[in-house]
Amino acid sequence: MKATFVSKEKNNVNFTMEFSGEEFESAIVDAYKANKGRFAVDGFRKGKAPRKLIETHYGEDIFFEEAINQLFSRNYSVALDELNLEVVDRPTADFSELKKGEGFTVTLSVDVYPDFEVKDYKNLETEEIEVKVSDEEVNKELEMLRQRNSRMVTVERPAKGGDMVLIDYAGFVGDNQFEGGTAESQSLKLGSNTFIPGFEDQLIGASVGEERDVKVTFPEEYHSEELAGKEAIFKCKVHEVKEEELPELDDDFAKDVSEHDTLDALKKEIFDRIEEAATTASKNQMKNALIEKIFHANEVDVPNMMIEEEIDNMMRDLDQQLKQQGMSLEKYVEYLHKDIIEFRAEFREDAFRKVKTRMLISKIAEQEKIEVSQDDIDKDMEKVASHYRMEVEKIKEMFSSQLPLIEKDIKMQKAIELIFESATLVKGA
Repeated sequence: MKATFVSKEKNNVNFTMEFSGEEFESAIVDAYKANKGRFAVDGFRKGKAPRKLIETHYGEDIFFEEAINQLFSRNYSVALDELNLEVVDRPTADFSELKKGEGFTVTLSVDVYPDFEVKDYKNLETEEIEVKVSDEEVNKELEMLRQRNSRMVTVERPAKGGDMVLIDYAGFVGDNQFEGGTAESQSLKLGSNTFIPGFEDQLIGASVGEERDVKVTFPEEYHSEELAGKEAIFKCKVHEVKEEELPELDDDFAKDVSEHDTLDALKKEIFDRIEEAATTASKNQMKNALIEKIFHANEVDVPNMMIEEEIDNMMRDLDQQLKQQGMSLEKYVEYLHKDIIEFRAEFREDAFRKVKTRMLISKIAEQEKIEVSQDDIDKDMEKVASHYRMEVEKIKEMFSSQLPLIEKDIKMQKAIELIFESATLVKGA
């Protein structure tokens, strides 16, 4: 096979792949061997008919298509490597006349990754985002920790907001008790808004053993059409009232919920954790501001196929999210009174930005000749293993087939870090 570059216009390249008569004949022989079992010829068992007889019976070109497919699949990537082409789409092909025993030429047209250079990505300026951790933030974390370690204790008093009550109830519309509106020994936290609006408020002040009629109106959009918008009465009986008891904030609490011996040490750990998260968030925000500047300073002819593929990815992600909520993408689009083409168009601008940004960062990594070491990969795997609380070796095994993608991602992260390290952080007013 001989590959020859023909022309390039913007991101579209034309080139030829030329095959000799010997190569074509060899591919036809392979096609015959692979497919002869499909043909029935009188006087021969299926799969035993000679090639010449099959060609006479079905046409001389019966194996041409399979032979061409084999030649193309074997040689297309070779041609791309020889011509140093990075394609982003499937090619269109135009074949010269095909004759048995003669060579042929295929002319291909395909979109390639655009050749461009990123400018103005070093020594940029962005406003510095200072990190300040307040006592209020630390105290909020401590309070959440107290609540996670609280316990419910029985009290001998009327129920109030925040209490947990144990109740029986039976729901009626008029004189008819409706299906699904009855329960025994049901736990309910007053103020949780898990029941119909107004239900929980009417149990405030109720004591153990007391029976109460709770009057409610079902919402108009209630899932049961039989009850939607209707007034109902729930006959309730309170069996138990419990309140949340929070542990004291002292050294004993710190010992119970952490590895620290003192409350001050626990507070220091919480402070450091909040500060680290805030520092990472502010750094990422500053990096994004720098990338935004690079985005606007550089024009890139983004191939349409790459944008369409990104839209496909975004649609798949949305589809997964909707399925978790019990809805399909098709139903969601229908609910919005749109068709799928119109809906996809709404993702186009965001997809364009994502693709262009990745292209820019990837190109910067190339211009800076950024390399990825085995140590870089190992550290990345360790982070993933820590996040998922799995063994590093297991993670390496799971992602072994995705090493090229992992290396590309690490290169891009290094490029972003290079941009940030070269930037000047300006203090705000």
